[in-house]
Amino acid sequence: MKKRVVLHFPKQQVDKPLIYRLVKDYDLEFNILRAEVDSEEGVMVLEIKGSDELYRKGMDYLRAEGLTIQPLSKDVTRDTDKCVDCTVCVSLCPTGALTVDPDTRQVAFSQEKCIACGVCIKCCPYGAMAIRF
Repeated sequence: MKKRVVLHFPKQQVDKPLIYRLVKDYDLEFNILRAEVDSEEGVMVLEIKGSDELYRKGMDYLRAEGLTIQPLSKDVTRDTDKCVDCTVCVSLCPTGALTVDPDTRQVAFSQEKCIACGVCIKCCPYGAMAIRF
């Protein structure tokens, strides 16, 4: 099982090694896809791999420590009304989450492949992509 989640850290938890406990206590593997942490709060996008039971226990632990957890797919969106299928984003997307249909020449977005790196947001001249953390 592999899941992508967004963790929101409250001020009092930013300096604690909470993610380390996922490995040590719950035998979960993780990959940090994005992190924005300062002394006031933190947001981290993780890809987590492990058994469903240990994943659930690990997420319960993080919630008990005061973190808010949500699936990554709720955070990255593409506004099809704003997108004009210019394809600027496609070649810059590091994971292939943005592709072009060869027949229609329309841009397609796969939330499952997205790591919320923000490249598409910076490069889109029409503001069609957004991340809500």
